[in-house]
Amino acid sequence: MNKTLLIQNTALLASLLLAGSAFAQSVRETARETVPQVQPSLSAGTPPEGASTPGPTRTIGWEQLIPTGWDPYKDLKALNLQSLKDNDPKADEALKKMRQMWDNAPINPLILGQNVRLPGYLVPLEDLPEGLKEFLLVPYFGACVHSPPPPANQIVHVKLDQAVKRFRSMDTVWVTGTLSATKTDSHMGVASYRIDAKLVTPYSEKK
Repeated sequence: MNKTLLIQNTALLASLLLAGSAFAQSVRETARETVPQVQPSLSAGTPPEGASTPGPTRTIGWEQLIPTGWDPYKDLKALNLQSLKDNDPKADEALKKMRQMWDNAPINPLILGQNVRLPGYLVPLEDLPEGLKEFLLVPYFGACVHSPPPPANQIVHVKLDQAVKRFRSMDTVWVTGTLSATKTDSHMGVASYRIDAKLVTPYSEKK
């Protein structure tokens, strides 16, 4: 194994797990703190378990995409990062294990089929003359571009009927449309969700 790669993997693993309370405590807390500052709630009128209600558009936050009780670090808590050396193969193994677990992160079935409005950062999947027809929506700046992809349940694949030209990579936007559990494996990351977008608008704090 290339030593440079091992050094990179050790540093990457450490940065993902120990980069501060905003990320290391849980993906749920990360979503609240790094998404554009909106704290919507589904507490009023939330459908019962197993229900799928298209109905009125609901403004949601990234924490609603995570099923209750899911711990993204469960299988890695036994790993002592302090003991890892720059040339330790365990760093590479741990990184691969975490990536596999995150790429198969579970969804929250309670919000599927609903019309939702979700804020986030735009990651283009194409560069067409007519504009964007699909992109990834992520909860924090740099995800999938300047830093590794977050768990798949924190990435949404957005598809539009008509291309739009006004947006660039890492623009903050509101996406409105129907949420489904459609897994997409792209060159930028794995998404557990898809929104068939009716509307994509620049982000603002107005609800």
